[in-house]
Amino acid sequence: MLKKSVVGGVVSLGVIFGPVQPVLAGGGDVVGGIIGGIIGGAIVNEASKNRAKPRTVARPSTSSYQREQNREAQTALNYFGYPAGTPDGVMGAKSRAAVSQYQMLLGYPATGQLTEAERMILVTAYQRAMIGGPQVQQVMAGPQGPRGMLLKQRDEMAGGTGATYAGSYGGLPPEVSQAVDEIARNSNVEPMQLIQRAGFIQLADLNMDGRTDYLVDTSVTGSGFWCNGPACTVRVFASTPQGYQRNDFQIAGATPASFSCQHGLCQIAAPGAGAPVTAAPAVPPAPSLPPATMATAPQPAMPGFGAQLAAATPPAAPSMPSFGAAIAPVEVTLSAHCADVSARTGQAGGLQTVAAMSDPAQALGEQFCLARDAAVAEGEGILAQVQGFTPAQISQQCGDFGALLADQVALLPGTARDDMIASVQGFVAGSGMDEAQIAGTAKVCLGVGLRDDQMPVALGSALVLAGTGNMVYAELVAHHLSAGIGTEKSADLALEWYDLAANAHEAGQMPEFSGDEAGRMQLIHQAAMAMAGRAEAPVAKPVPVAATASALMNGISGIGKAATSLGSQ
Repeated sequence: MLKKSVVGGVVSLGVIFGPVQPVLAGGGDVVGGIIGGIIGGAIVNEASKNRAKPRTVARPSTSSYQREQNREAQTALNYFGYPAGTPDGVMGAKSRAAVSQYQMLLGYPATGQLTEAERMILVTAYQRAMIGGPQVQQVMAGPQGPRGMLLKQRDEMAGGTGATYAGSYGGLPPEVSQAVDEIARNSNVEPMQLIQRAGFIQLADLNMDGRTDYLVDTSVTGSGFWCNGPACTVRVFASTPQGYQRNDFQIAGATPASFSCQHGLCQIAAPGAGAPVTAAPAVPPAPSLPPATMATAPQPAMPGFGAQLAAATPPAAPSMPSFGAAIAPVEVTLSAHCADVSARTGQAGGLQTVAAMSDPAQALGEQFCLARDAAVAEGEGILAQVQGFTPAQISQQCGDFGALLADQVALLPGTARDDMIASVQGFVAGSGMDEAQIAGTAKVCLGVGLRDDQMPVALGSALVLAGTGNMVYAELVAHHLSAGIGTEKSADLALEWYDLAANAHEAGQMPEFSGDEAGRMQLIHQAAMAMAGRAEAPVAKPVPVAATASALMNGISGIGKAATSLGSQ
């Protein structure tokens, strides 16, 4: 618990003297007050100015060329059914949410930020749709409708043969894309980052049937998870009339010349290059761990301890081997989770809806990733008002903010919702900081934590926001519980927090995480009920808001609305 007297003095200094030299992380108990006094104070002071005299908040300058490119992208997004709002050249929260949905369709990481390649696919597909023609009409008459043009354009720009692989990466066959997903999850790397690494995917016609075969080399992942000494897992996908058949090997320095294939079966071609690992071809990848493969172990050398020692020492009784304790669990990051969700969205042909929800877990995952993008955009909009800090300093201080909240985050999976909120309110009351300041800091650090995959920071900040009366952020707490990211998985607890967020939306709290908030909350509720195994909706519990938090809502509602307006364009 923070020392109230010390922290209070630091907060007072930060508010009285205004902009001061930024203080870096590592200040122990005092750092919480510094964050609240400088970052939170800057936001409160700025909001007070806005209430006293309306003014235009300065935005980072954007060149006219970039604005025109943004307008083209927004126009194309709106055409393909991804609501980006008015094409004004400003990529705000709506535009970023639309970009994330578009990226999910193509099977790319849902970052909310367009890469140049993704922008070119989007704009070119839109231009072709405007020109029309028999080929375009045929594509748009398919099951994907106009969005089929996006998939076709993606595959053509990736150099494919015209085959459309919904949800694949760069036009890769689905078997190869699934392998990329698995390898990325167990290497804590984004799938598209892996694909872009030299040597990760190599192309050749290994079985001489005129079709492209694929070699996936895990040695470039930077993770020892896939390797045994210098030899690492290599997956060769050979084409067959039924699809691509997978062959697994443990080998070092693999190239297409290292293998020869007949139809779907492959073997090592170069003598001494390595030994193939027995594996059932074409078996779908395991959800978390790779196939158990081992390279041929070298013969152990004879120990030279002397014959008399060997004779005097009785042989040890054999014991049961136990390697389980040595295998560290693989922690799934939010970025990797969203990459997997986006790939599945692409494979399904679009987002889950209330009318056609076939996978409740996928539906919640999609909404988690969209809410993440909106929260990051909101945090960046608020952070633009804070002067005197570098991004690195903000990240460091938010890391300390998360450390101060570690005990609260640890309580979450075993604590009822109302008791958890009461605990957080106790933390806020005992911190010695003004509630508006700590809530402003939490909004900034929520965006930083979600953006940088710092789950203690993100989850702790979401709890603080709920504890200070901003109950709409309970949705993010629920998503963490539902997915088991940053905390233990609990569908029942998640449902309680989802219900709290729904009540906050009905009461008109901001921000909204998408353009269709009512339909979105209905989808979340149905999916959460299904995950918790509930046949009927439970009676909503009362919202435990302390008196100070209730008063806070009147005092800082303008802050929330102003911050939301920063990213709503």
